Amino acid sequence: MAKKAMIERELKRERLVAKYAAKRAALKEIANDENLPMEERFKARLKLAKLPRNSSATRLHNRCQLTGRPKAYYRKLKMSRIMLRELASYGQIPGMVKSSW
Repeated sequence: MAKKAMIERELKRERLVAKYAAKRAALKEIANDENLPMEERFKARLKLAKLPRNSSATRLHNRCQLTGRPKAYYRKLKMSRIMLRELASYGQIPGMVKSSW
């Protein structure tokens, strides 16, 4: 189980990303528009830099939905390898059988 503080920090980042997504996209659109004057593009970059760092989507890290584990994460199932194996062993995941030979 991950530290509660780390899980909460990640949730806070997710909320910030959602809150600033539209504003961030609009500023990026202005900053990357070649037809606009350089000063206007530069101002957009400065405004983008003033936004909170944690509002950037690249700062998000995938975590297991059940335990909060940050490593060995399966995107398709949104859980870590450990929980995947445990749930599969209990027969909780439909169609998944523990291999044996």
